[in-house]
Amino acid sequence: MKPSKIVYLAIFLLFLYLFITRANFVARLVYPFHYSEIITQEAHKNGLEPLFIAAVVRVESGFDKKAKSSKGALGLMQIMPETGLWVAEQIGMEAFAEEKLYDPLVNITIGTWYLQDLFCQFDGNKYAALAAYNGGRTYVSRWLKSGLWDGTKNELGNIPFPETRFFVLKVDKTYKRYQQIYQTK
Repeated sequence: MKPSKIVYLAIFLLFLYLFITRANFVARLVYPFHYSEIITQEAHKNGLEPLFIAAVVRVESGFDKKAKSSKGALGLMQIMPETGLWVAEQIGMEAFAEEKLYDPLVNITIGTWYLQDLFCQFDGNKYAALAAYNGGRTYVSRWLKSGLWDGTKNELGNIPFPETRFFVLKVDKTYKRYQQIYQTK
């Protein structure tokens, strides 16, 4: 006996209902918010949006606290050891050592403070701060001063470093996705 079209339609509608009602669950699996307590605490301490920091962490390390880049950046927010030492001195973190950058609390504390410092340097410009986080504040300052890049999303194509350009775009896209998934309405 062949099932009728009504049975197929009912099964399809059931799957459609389950997909729609569970879509946020699936999205949270793809875009996790690990270390949310630390990220939220440090983001608020530094006047930044927690979901923005989560987006940076996801892009930088995929939430892998043991991540190490080919250039030597370490941990969740991919902090260069020299930057970690400098920030630790700025915030009065005692007994800083490079291996502490694998500690989520230390890494997120340093990375979030550093991002906030870049936001301040670039007058709250999210794109310039992200570009500086990835490519270096000296380069971004030169690009902006020379007019090579105006600091806007529309002109990201003018950033001379492809890696930096793609980083900024990827964090921006990921941040928007995090807002869609985690913002309470």
